[in-house]
Amino acid sequence: MSAANETEIKKTEEVEKDGSEAGILDHLNELRKRVTWAAGAVAFGTIIGFIFAERLLKYLLEPYSKYAPEGAQLLQTLRPTEGIETYFKVALLFGFTLTMPLILYQFWLFIVPALSKKERRYVYIFIPVTLTLFLLGISFAWFILVPASVAFLSNFMPAVFQAEWTGEEYIGFLVTMLFWLGVSFEMPVIIYVIARVGFISGSTLREQWRFALVGIAVLAAVVTPSVDPVTMLLTMAPLFVLYLLSIGMAYLGQRQFEKSMAID
Repeated sequence: MSAANETEIKKTEEVEKDGSEAGILDHLNELRKRVTWAAGAVAFGTIIGFIFAERLLKYLLEPYSKYAPEGAQLLQTLRPTEGIETYFKVALLFGFTLTMPLILYQFWLFIVPALSKKERRYVYIFIPVTLTLFLLGISFAWFILVPASVAFLSNFMPAVFQAEWTGEEYIGFLVTMLFWLGVSFEMPVIIYVIARVGFISGSTLREQWRFALVGIAVLAAVVTPSVDPVTMLLTMAPLFVLYLLSIGMAYLGQRQFEKSMAID
């Protein structure tokens, strides 16, 4: 190989390397921009949440007031700052829920450059479906899991334990369950996006369903910080159904990924 050819190859490699590094930096910069916008939206929503936090706290207290033993109708605070910290948690949850459409839109803007012009129209489906699943998860947690959990835990061995919960523990318990179950219900959309960029396939999910069942059990244990087997099973059942739905979404995303690669 001549010296001229070697020089040309080196120049080409340098250009490709510079282009690759520039591409990575562009992606990181775009990610930073979208995260900043999303964080700003959550901060704005949390400020609004402070206005309604007291009403939300009273609403969240209803299951405890209903199922707890007589005389344990209010929540205790054991530290000077516990009340304001709990107040902030509720406002933050409200901020996340209120601004979820904007958060999803920022996520969409981040992935849209990898989509074709035809696929970009899916934004009209992506955001409503994802938001609906999130709210469906919160509703399922509030109307099904919370009453079952609070009724069981507040009346567990009443001859030994007296249910007088603190605001931080009770509200933290509810916020964890409501928010993360809402996020968990978005599993089909998340799986579709991962499959759409070629990181996973429907056949892999179908073959690994046993491991997925174990993972769902672990997720249910994290999302519902309760050892109550009834609550665990109530949480696992819809999550496993969503996993089965995710397999179909993975096949769809995989097919679109393969089609786009063939066109390229």
